[in-house]
Amino acid sequence: MKIQSITAYGLKGATPKGGWANEIKADECVQTLVVVRTDEGITGTGSVFSQNGLVENALSVMKDLYAGENALEVERVTEKLHQNTFWMGRGGSVTHTISGINLALWDILGKALNISVSRLIGGRYREKVKPYASLLMEKDTSILGHKIEGLKARHYKAFKIGWGPFGRESAALDEKIIKDARKAAGDCDLMVDAGASDAYWKNGYKWAVNTAQMLKDYGVKWFEEAIAPDNLDDFIRLRENSPVAISGGEVLARRQSFYPWILNRAFDIIQPDVTKCGGLSELRRVANLAEDYGVKVIPHGWNTALGLATDLQMAAAFPNTDMIEYLIGSPYVDEIKQGGWAIDKDGFIAIPDSAGLGITLDKEAVEKYTGTKI
Repeated sequence: MKIQSITAYGLKGATPKGGWANEIKADECVQTLVVVRTDEGITGTGSVFSQNGLVENALSVMKDLYAGENALEVERVTEKLHQNTFWMGRGGSVTHTISGINLALWDILGKALNISVSRLIGGRYREKVKPYASLLMEKDTSILGHKIEGLKARHYKAFKIGWGPFGRESAALDEKIIKDARKAAGDCDLMVDAGASDAYWKNGYKWAVNTAQMLKDYGVKWFEEAIAPDNLDDFIRLRENSPVAISGGEVLARRQSFYPWILNRAFDIIQPDVTKCGGLSELRRVANLAEDYGVKVIPHGWNTALGLATDLQMAAAFPNTDMIEYLIGSPYVDEIKQGGWAIDKDGFIAIPDSAGLGITLDKEAVEKYTGTKI
């Protein structure tokens, strides 16, 4: 089964806020779908954390590498793309594009064999997993509180709040945000994301360790991206001295970038994003090493329905991945999957066991947000 073509489809028109200092607008594209078509009629779809123009250019650069390749040899073809584009720079739009291609190839392999990706990568430890509702913080803390209460009514049992004004204005506001969120969340899981990968993050180790002490008082489960994402030494110190678990790693790409953070015990929880780290093949390698060193893997999921579908398959196949991130309020998560997603009364999502990634796209919704038919 040969790769016939790969096409990019940028998602626009309802791009959710990301909490960044220089906020993106609804009509800007930061998520792109890629469709791999084969000569036998089986297609696979993946997702890329990048702007569609960058993805299209990356596909053009790599066309001679993937055209006519065997679509069933997922890891060899993916590694071929990585190896032959290394000189362009690991971790940028080319690596992100390969991530989407990798997801699509896993989707194709599963469909060709009529088996779910989770069984292809090792088996199923669970049939359902707890999603945590991922929300941006607000300066008006009542807004966030009302959102949490509404999501609790929809059976969500875990919440991660982040970015916005946190760490950017005052310690008093930081604590008020957490205090009011905890009141709204009750006994549900609560996690906090400082968003230190934002442009010109100003806080360092001392702020992070002091804030971690405050978070402990409110029963926060983990503290995410508390320090600028390249500061390995201070992350090591923070993890050693923080009373709450420390997480991060969403900006890292390819397994080689993750290894120092795992081997040096910089994180209690590592959070690769499958739509930019190199795909599911890279995520598996990261997860295997992390498991050996006692580091939990909970994927970063601020992306699309395809990213969520892949995270669900990964959660089925790895024993310690007991939560996944659910980006609240994004049509690129909620609408482009046929039938949407369902949270049961216990706060869990069932993990699909159908062929491939287990997702069928809603063609009308995809056309609405890409401007073209897939």
